Amino acid sequence: MTENSTTSGTHGDGVVDAFAADLLRGHTDTIVLGVLRGADRYGFEIYKTIRDATDGRYEIKEATLYATFRRLERDGLVEAYWGDETQGGRRKYYRITDAGRAVYRRNVVAWQTTHQIINTLLDLPTPRSTR
Repeated sequence: MTENSTTSGTHGDGVVDAFAADLLRGHTDTIVLGVLRGADRYGFEIYKTIRDATDGRYEIKEATLYATFRRLERDGLVEAYWGDETQGGRRKYYRITDAGRAVYRRNVVAWQTTHQIINTLLDLPTPRSTR
């Protein structure tokens, strides 16, 4: 896994990239829970799914991803178990719990509401100058 968290869209000063990465980082739990909704997955598979879904524009740092797994497991939102691979090393898999699905749904609703409010505020008409 990479140690970089990347986004695209910088305008020469890195501000857009830094802001986008910070915004995404605040939703890491929800992103991981979303990836796990479809099937149990192991760590690198989750990393690749996120990277590939964004065409490489966003990659979660390895340390961040594994801290997220520990936090989600501690909070009862995912369960971890060891796979029984016949080739290669053993892999730790993660599965979303019912509590994790409920948190995911709540977080998606919160994000949709936030997105709608931000879009509304960004689309406010510009006041006319009185000069």
